[in-house]
Amino acid sequence: MGTKTKKKWYKSWEFKQICIAVIAAIASVYVLMFFLKIITRHGRQIEVPQFTGMTLNEAQKVAKAHNLRLWVVDSVYVSHMKPGMVFHQKPIHGSNVKKKRRIIITINSLIPKTVHVPNVVGLSLRQAESNLNAAQLKVGKLMYVTDIATNNILGQSVKGVAVNPGTNVPAETEIDLTIGLNPENNKTYIPNLIEFPYTQVKRELTINSLNLGRMIFDSSVKNYSDSVQAIVYKQEPAFSTKYPVVMGTKVNVYLTLDRELAAKGRTESAKRAEAEAAMEDENEGADGSDVDSEIPEL
Repeated sequence: MGTKTKKKWYKSWEFKQICIAVIAAIASVYVLMFFLKIITRHGRQIEVPQFTGMTLNEAQKVAKAHNLRLWVVDSVYVSHMKPGMVFHQKPIHGSNVKKKRRIIITINSLIPKTVHVPNVVGLSLRQAESNLNAAQLKVGKLMYVTDIATNNILGQSVKGVAVNPGTNVPAETEIDLTIGLNPENNKTYIPNLIEFPYTQVKRELTINSLNLGRMIFDSSVKNYSDSVQAIVYKQEPAFSTKYPVVMGTKVNVYLTLDRELAAKGRTESAKRAEAEAAMEDENEGADGSDVDSEIPEL
Protein backbone atom coordinates (compact mmCIF):
# COMPACT_ATOMS: atom_id res chain seq x y z
CA MET A 1 0.00 0.00 0.00
CA GLY A 2 1.47 3.36 -1.14
CA THR A 3 2.21 6.26 1.21
CA LYS A 4 0.07 9.43 0.72
CA THR A 5 2.26 12.58 0.30
CA LYS A 6 1.16 15.53 2.47
CA LYS A 7 0.46 18.71 0.40
CA LYS A 8 2.62 21.71 1.38
CA TRP A 9 0.66 24.53 3.07
CA TYR A 10 1.80 27.30 0.69
CA LYS A 11 0.45 25.30 -2.25
CA SER A 12 -2.95 24.93 -0.68
CA TRP A 13 -6.07 26.37 -2.25
CA GLU A 14 -6.83 28.43 0.88
CA PHE A 15 -3.40 30.12 0.89
CA LYS A 16 -3.71 31.01 -2.80
CA GLN A 17 -7.09 32.63 -2.14
CA ILE A 18 -5.64 34.67 0.73
CA CYS A 19 -2.77 35.91 -1.48
CA ILE A 20 -5.18 36.88 -4.23
CA ALA A 21 -7.31 38.81 -1.72
CA VAL A 22 -4.27 40.68 -0.32
CA ILE A 23 -3.01 41.60 -3.80
CA ALA A 24 -6.50 42.76 -4.80
CA ALA A 25 -6.74 44.93 -1.65
CA ILE A 26 -3.35 46.57 -2.30
CA ALA A 27 -4.26 47.20 -5.93
CA SER A 28 -7.57 48.71 -4.86
CA VAL A 29 -5.78 51.16 -2.52
CA TYR A 30 -3.45 52.31 -5.30
CA VAL A 31 -6.34 52.75 -7.75
CA LEU A 32 -8.31 54.70 -5.14
CA MET A 33 -5.35 57.02 -4.43
CA PHE A 34 -4.87 57.59 -8.16
CA PHE A 35 -8.48 58.67 -8.65
CA LEU A 36 -8.42 60.81 -5.50
CA LYS A 37 -5.44 62.73 -6.92
CA ILE A 38 -7.40 63.38 -10.11
CA ILE A 39 -10.57 64.42 -8.27
CA THR A 40 -8.79 66.73 -5.80
CA ARG A 41 -6.24 67.92 -8.41
CA HIS A 42 -3.46 66.98 -6.02
CA GLY A 43 -0.24 68.86 -6.80
CA ARG A 44 -1.97 71.00 -9.44
CA GLN A 45 -2.15 74.32 -7.64
CA ILE A 46 -1.91 77.74 -9.26
CA GLU A 47 -0.60 81.05 -8.00
CA VAL A 48 -3.23 83.70 -7.24
CA PRO A 49 -2.79 86.73 -9.52
CA GLN A 50 -2.77 90.34 -8.33
CA PHE A 51 -6.35 91.63 -8.62
CA THR A 52 -5.90 94.71 -6.42
CA GLY A 53 -5.92 97.91 -8.45
CA MET A 54 -7.84 96.38 -11.37
CA THR A 55 -11.36 97.27 -12.45
CA LEU A 56 -13.92 94.57 -11.75
CA ASN A 57 -14.13 93.69 -15.46
CA GLU A 58 -10.36 93.38 -15.73
CA ALA A 59 -10.23 91.21 -12.61
CA GLN A 60 -12.96 88.90 -13.94
CA LYS A 61 -11.05 88.37 -17.21
CA VAL A 62 -7.85 87.54 -15.34
CA ALA A 63 -9.73 85.20 -12.99
CA LYS A 64 -11.30 83.36 -15.93
CA ALA A 65 -7.92 82.99 -17.63
CA HIS A 66 -6.55 81.39 -14.43
CA ASN A 67 -9.63 79.17 -13.90
CA LEU A 68 -10.59 81.04 -10.71
CA ARG A 69 -13.86 82.60 -9.54
CA LEU A 70 -14.41 86.05 -8.02
CA TRP A 71 -16.89 86.85 -5.28
CA VAL A 72 -17.53 90.52 -4.38
CA VAL A 73 -18.48 90.61 -0.70
CA ASP A 74 -18.07 94.24 0.32
CA SER A 75 -17.24 97.79 -0.78
CA VAL A 76 -15.37 100.63 0.89
CA TYR A 77 -14.77 104.23 -0.06
CA VAL A 78 -11.16 105.27 -0.64
CA SER A 79 -10.81 108.83 -1.93
CA HIS A 80 -7.45 108.26 -3.66
CA MET A 81 -8.66 105.22 -5.58
CA LYS A 82 -10.88 105.16 -8.65
CA PRO A 83 -14.47 103.95 -8.07
CA GLY A 84 -15.07 100.29 -8.88
CA MET A 85 -11.43 99.25 -8.48
CA VAL A 86 -10.53 96.13 -6.49
CA PHE A 87 -9.36 97.34 -3.06
CA HIS A 88 -8.63 94.03 -1.32
CA GLN A 89 -8.51 90.32 -2.13
CA LYS A 90 -8.39 87.08 -0.16
CA PRO A 91 -6.36 84.90 -0.64
CA ILE A 92 -3.68 87.48 -1.34
CA HIS A 93 -1.52 87.69 -4.43
CA GLY A 94 1.08 84.91 -4.57
CA SER A 95 -0.94 82.37 -2.58
CA ASN A 96 -1.23 78.83 -4.02
CA VAL A 97 -4.77 77.55 -4.51
CA LYS A 98 -6.59 74.87 -6.49
CA LYS A 99 -8.43 75.59 -9.71
CA LYS A 100 -11.99 76.88 -9.44
CA ARG A 101 -11.12 78.45 -6.07
CA ARG A 102 -13.29 81.41 -5.13
CA ILE A 103 -11.36 84.65 -4.52
CA ILE A 104 -13.12 87.05 -2.16
CA ILE A 105 -12.71 90.71 -3.14
CA THR A 106 -13.66 94.14 -1.81
CA ILE A 107 -14.12 96.98 -4.29
CA ASN A 108 -13.94 100.74 -3.97
CA SER A 109 -17.49 102.07 -3.84
CA LEU A 110 -18.98 103.45 -7.07
CA ILE A 111 -20.99 105.99 -5.07
CA PRO A 112 -18.91 107.90 -2.49
CA LYS A 113 -20.31 108.31 0.99
CA THR A 114 -21.05 111.95 1.86
CA VAL A 115 -20.60 113.65 5.23
CA HIS A 116 -21.23 117.11 6.72
CA VAL A 117 -18.32 119.52 7.12
CA PRO A 118 -18.01 120.67 10.75
CA ASN A 119 -17.13 124.23 11.76
CA VAL A 120 -13.49 124.33 12.87
CA VAL A 121 -12.92 128.10 12.59
CA GLY A 122 -11.74 129.48 15.92
CA LEU A 123 -10.38 126.14 17.10
CA SER A 124 -6.75 125.20 17.64
CA LEU A 125 -5.06 123.05 15.00
CA ARG A 126 -5.20 119.98 17.24
CA GLN A 127 -8.91 120.47 17.96
CA ALA A 128 -9.66 121.02 14.27
CA GLU A 129 -7.75 117.88 13.28
CA SER A 130 -9.66 115.84 15.87
CA ASN A 131 -13.08 117.21 14.78
CA LEU A 132 -12.39 116.59 11.09
CA ASN A 133 -11.28 113.01 11.77
CA ALA A 134 -14.46 112.42 13.77
CA ALA A 135 -16.45 113.63 10.75
CA GLN A 136 -14.53 111.20 8.45
CA LEU A 137 -12.64 114.06 6.82
CA LYS A 138 -8.93 114.83 6.58
CA VAL A 139 -6.76 117.87 7.12
CA GLY A 140 -5.42 119.09 3.78
CA LYS A 141 -2.95 121.95 3.32
CA LEU A 142 -1.94 124.16 6.24
CA MET A 143 -1.86 127.73 4.93
CA TYR A 144 -0.28 130.04 7.49
CA VAL A 145 -0.97 133.79 7.58
CA THR A 146 0.25 136.44 10.01
CA ASP A 147 -1.98 136.66 13.06
CA ILE A 148 -1.77 137.35 16.76
CA ALA A 149 -2.46 133.70 17.68
CA THR A 150 -0.41 130.83 16.32
CA ASN A 151 -2.29 127.72 15.16
CA ASN A 152 -5.70 129.37 15.47
CA ILE A 153 -7.98 128.31 12.57
CA LEU A 154 -9.10 131.34 10.54
CA GLY A 155 -10.75 129.62 7.57
CA GLN A 156 -11.61 126.30 5.93
CA SER A 157 -11.76 125.45 2.22
CA VAL A 158 -11.72 122.68 -0.39
CA LYS A 159 -9.48 123.13 -3.45
CA GLY A 160 -9.29 126.89 -2.94
CA VAL A 161 -13.03 127.43 -2.38
CA ALA A 162 -14.35 128.34 1.07
CA VAL A 163 -16.60 125.62 2.49
CA ASN A 164 -19.36 126.42 4.96
CA PRO A 165 -20.19 124.25 7.97
CA GLY A 166 -22.88 121.69 7.14
CA THR A 167 -21.88 121.37 3.47
CA ASN A 168 -22.07 117.81 2.11
CA VAL A 169 -18.77 116.49 0.73
CA PRO A 170 -17.43 112.98 0.00
CA ALA A 171 -15.97 111.18 3.02
CA GLU A 172 -12.18 111.44 3.28
CA THR A 173 -12.19 114.85 1.55
CA GLU A 174 -9.21 117.00 2.52
CA ILE A 175 -10.18 120.28 4.17
CA ASP A 176 -7.51 122.96 3.71
CA LEU A 177 -7.04 125.20 6.73
CA THR A 178 -6.02 128.85 6.91
CA ILE A 179 -4.14 129.23 10.17
CA GLY A 180 -2.79 132.14 12.19
CA LEU A 181 0.95 132.50 12.75
CA ASN A 182 2.53 134.88 15.22
CA PRO A 183 6.03 135.83 13.94
CA GLU A 184 7.33 135.48 17.49
CA ASN A 185 6.01 131.95 17.78
CA ASN A 186 6.34 130.41 14.33
CA LYS A 187 8.83 127.55 14.70
CA THR A 188 8.46 123.79 15.00
CA TYR A 189 10.69 120.73 14.69
CA ILE A 190 10.78 117.98 12.06
CA PRO A 191 9.62 114.69 13.66
CA ASN A 192 11.31 111.37 13.01
CA LEU A 193 9.12 109.64 10.41
CA ILE A 194 11.42 106.69 9.68
CA GLU A 195 9.44 103.41 9.70
CA PHE A 196 6.13 105.27 9.95
CA PRO A 197 3.43 103.59 7.83
CA TYR A 198 1.97 105.44 4.84
CA THR A 199 -1.37 105.91 6.60
CA GLN A 200 0.12 107.78 9.59
CA VAL A 201 2.63 110.11 7.93
CA LYS A 202 0.21 112.94 7.08
CA ARG A 203 -1.33 113.06 10.55
CA GLU A 204 2.07 113.10 12.28
CA LEU A 205 3.14 116.06 10.17
CA THR A 206 -0.16 117.88 10.76
CA ILE A 207 0.05 117.70 14.55
CA ASN A 208 3.57 119.10 14.25
CA SER A 209 2.27 122.06 12.14
CA LEU A 210 3.96 120.80 8.97
CA ASN A 211 2.78 120.04 5.44
CA LEU A 212 3.31 116.83 3.52
CA GLY A 213 5.34 117.49 0.39
CA ARG A 214 5.95 114.61 -2.02
CA MET A 215 5.48 110.90 -1.29
CA ILE A 216 8.00 108.94 -3.35
CA PHE A 217 7.60 105.15 -3.53
CA ASP A 218 10.46 102.84 -4.51
CA SER A 219 10.18 99.93 -6.96
CA SER A 220 8.90 97.52 -4.28
CA VAL A 221 5.56 99.39 -4.24
CA LYS A 222 3.59 98.38 -7.32
CA ASN A 223 -0.04 99.26 -6.54
CA TYR A 224 -2.37 100.98 -4.08
CA SER A 225 -2.52 97.94 -1.81
CA ASP A 226 1.29 97.96 -1.57
CA SER A 227 1.35 101.70 -0.83
CA VAL A 228 -0.94 101.27 2.17
CA GLN A 229 1.56 98.83 3.67
CA ALA A 230 4.65 100.87 2.78
CA ILE A 231 6.82 102.52 5.45
CA VAL A 232 9.14 105.53 5.41
CA TYR A 233 12.86 104.89 4.90
CA LYS A 234 13.99 108.47 4.19
CA GLN A 235 12.72 112.02 4.72
CA GLU A 236 13.64 115.54 3.61
CA PRO A 237 14.26 117.64 5.67
CA ALA A 238 15.71 115.13 8.08
CA PHE A 239 14.53 114.62 11.65
CA SER A 240 15.98 117.14 14.09
CA THR A 241 15.40 118.19 17.69
CA LYS A 242 17.92 121.03 17.49
CA TYR A 243 17.26 122.89 14.25
CA PRO A 244 13.71 124.31 14.06
CA VAL A 245 11.83 125.18 10.86
CA VAL A 246 8.97 127.58 10.13
CA MET A 247 5.50 126.12 10.63
CA GLY A 248 3.95 125.01 7.36
CA THR A 249 7.26 123.71 5.95
CA LYS A 250 6.84 120.82 3.49
CA VAL A 251 8.41 117.45 4.28
CA ASN A 252 9.06 114.91 1.50
CA VAL A 253 8.99 111.22 2.41
CA TYR A 254 10.32 108.11 0.65
CA LEU A 255 8.47 104.84 1.20
CA THR A 256 9.21 101.15 0.67
CA LEU A 257 8.05 97.63 1.52
CA ASP A 258 11.66 96.67 2.22
CA ARG A 259 11.97 96.45 6.02
CA GLU A 260 15.76 96.19 5.85
CA LEU A 261 15.97 99.46 3.91
CA ALA A 262 13.75 101.14 6.51
CA ALA A 263 15.90 99.75 9.33
CA LYS A 264 18.97 101.22 7.64
CA GLY A 265 17.20 104.58 7.51
CA ARG A 266 16.45 104.31 11.23
CA THR A 267 20.13 103.69 11.98
CA GLU A 268 21.20 106.72 9.92
CA SER A 269 18.60 108.88 11.67
CA ALA A 270 19.88 107.74 15.08
CA LYS A 271 23.46 108.61 14.08
CA ARG A 272 22.32 112.06 12.99
CA ALA A 273 20.58 112.62 16.34
CA GLU A 274 23.73 111.55 18.19
CA ALA A 275 25.85 113.93 16.10
CA GLU A 276 23.48 116.81 16.88
CA ALA A 277 23.57 116.00 20.59
CA ALA A 278 27.38 115.82 20.58
CA MET A 279 27.62 119.14 18.74
CA GLU A 280 25.26 120.75 21.22
CA ASP A 281 27.36 119.50 24.12
CA GLU A 282 30.51 120.93 22.49
CA ASN A 283 28.89 124.32 21.91
CA GLU A 284 27.58 124.51 25.46
CA GLY A 285 30.96 123.44 26.80
CA ALA A 286 32.72 126.14 24.80
CA ASP A 287 30.85 129.22 26.03
CA GLY A 288 27.94 127.97 28.12
CA SER A 289 25.38 128.91 25.45
CA ASP A 290 23.50 127.09 22.72
CA VAL A 291 25.14 128.14 19.44
CA ASP A 292 23.53 127.16 16.10
CA SER A 293 25.84 125.69 13.48
CA GLU A 294 25.60 123.65 10.33
CA ILE A 295 24.48 120.01 10.55
CA PRO A 296 27.42 117.70 9.79
CA GLU A 297 27.23 115.28 6.88
CA LEU A 298 26.91 111.65 7.95
